[in-house]
Amino acid sequence: MKLWKMNGAGNAFAIFDARSTPFAPSMQQIRQIAADLKADQVIALERDATKDVFMRIWNADGSQVYACGNASRCVGQLILNETGKDRITIQTEADMLKAFRAEGGLITVDMGSPLMGWADIPLSEKMDVRGVDLKIGPIDKPILALPAVVSMGNPHAVFFVEDVNAYDIPKIGPLVENHPLFPQGTNVGFAQVLDKQTIRLRVWERGAGLTKACGTGACAALVCAARAKLTGRKARVIVDGGDLHIEWRESDDHVYMTGPVELEFETDV
Repeated sequence: MKLWKMNGAGNAFAIFDARSTPFAPSMQQIRQIAADLKADQVIALERDATKDVFMRIWNADGSQVYACGNASRCVGQLILNETGKDRITIQTEADMLKAFRAEGGLITVDMGSPLMGWADIPLSEKMDVRGVDLKIGPIDKPILALPAVVSMGNPHAVFFVEDVNAYDIPKIGPLVENHPLFPQGTNVGFAQVLDKQTIRLRVWERGAGLTKACGTGACAALVCAARAKLTGRKARVIVDGGDLHIEWRESDDHVYMTGPVELEFETDV
């Protein structure tokens, strides 16, 4: 079985080619693979009857998840190179994605439409998704409150802050990730709007912790910022591992993510 170690803007993946060889690891095996290869997620490529490939995703803690934007770009590059096509389709548990090449060696993925209904995210009770009733810190003087929430195939809570470096994300992240308001847990974004076209973002990923980049998190931050009129529908999102370019197109309501991909090594296992 071929194994690729790749990253998208620093978001690291161990990608196994399971199209010919079955790959059904236990939760403990996923944790060990992620630890040994320093991967935020473990990915399996599987055959799909109607799409170019099926992508199965596990977080570093062994839990299976349904969406990962940066992994989609890495898998996109692999399958684009393999097939020689101009654009390819990737099936996930959440949705069907399209990947194609952009200028400068970058890869773009059409992430589909954001889901903004409270039950779609999901929340445990009906709330205004533009600012849900969640506070971190003293009730009368919280340090964080009213995150916007959205689903990009996985749940995201986005706090808009004045300085992303002013918060102890490893301490705050788990509190929000495991809050009762989110029955399936949530990714937690800390977004600092620098101007109408630029967002500085750090993300505590559900099941993975603080990572150098989170593709769906960047998409979620742009959608929530644009919805609140803090930015336009297109912005550069600066993450710890580099830049991602996100566009929420009005024409089709789809979110397009463009960014770098790096192949660190490939081997047979």
